[in-house]
Amino acid sequence: MPQLPSRNPTIGIALIVTAMLVVPFMDAIAKLLSARYPILQLVWARFFFHFLVVTPLALWRHNPISFVTKQPFLQVGRGLFLLAATVCFWAAIKYIPLADAIALLFFDAVIIVALSALVLREQVQASRWLAAGVGLIGVLMIVRPGFETFHWASLLALAASVFFSVFFLSNRLLAGEVAPLVALSYQSVGGFLVMTAIMPFIWVTPTATDLALMLAIGLIGATGHMLLIRAFEYGDASLLAPYLYAEIIMQVVLGYWLFNDLPGSWAWLGIALIIIVGIFLSIAAKEASRSDNQPIPGAHL
Repeated sequence: MPQLPSRNPTIGIALIVTAMLVVPFMDAIAKLLSARYPILQLVWARFFFHFLVVTPLALWRHNPISFVTKQPFLQVGRGLFLLAATVCFWAAIKYIPLADAIALLFFDAVIIVALSALVLREQVQASRWLAAGVGLIGVLMIVRPGFETFHWASLLALAASVFFSVFFLSNRLLAGEVAPLVALSYQSVGGFLVMTAIMPFIWVTPTATDLALMLAIGLIGATGHMLLIRAFEYGDASLLAPYLYAEIIMQVVLGYWLFNDLPGSWAWLGIALIIIVGIFLSIAAKEASRSDNQPIPGAHL
């Protein structure tokens, strides 16, 4: 196992902000290409190129014996939750603004509060339940069920949030089982294999430019993961987690620049509430910073 660098919060903050400003480009590219290619083909590209980049790097940094684990099916299964979340989220952003979708995705911080109590039997403070309730109000402001502005794709973004929540909880259960790079390789295997099996039935031959964009999807996803891992080697999760919300800023910028999408007034209020609740829950969950291999709510890669 490589030696961890000295703790330096400034470097950690710089790395995590960089990750959050880069990762939205992956979603924006997927939204752009979704007009010409099946969503599942784009998801395949995300996992296939991630696998091609991360696995050789993991083998270089760690010998093959590092891939031996007591729970290989759980390691691969964790990646299937990420696969389901990615499919739902990219299907959602085909129809709704990037900023709305990512705000709904950040609702996973609230879902994890409930799942931690119901599944992991953790003691959850009353203040966190109150924050979860406020976060739900924020979601309703964005989705606005029963109003004319409601779009069914918002439910896909919420489904993605649920799958991400289960993905994060599985990471908590498997924390420390393997090295971070090895875990990243494992989590791409399931998506890579499942999507590759589907490709012959839906494949649309891409142009050279679009193939390069598909490659970029995988590279950005892998790079985002690497930056996050390095960030949490330099700083505690309780300090760095609030900076994850820089992702919403870039999603708004890209949504307006590329698609002329801007959230409405109700959506802005909902986004603000979800950000406030997410920051509160992230800071309160200091135990999440005890493991460098444990992703935290909001790391939507």
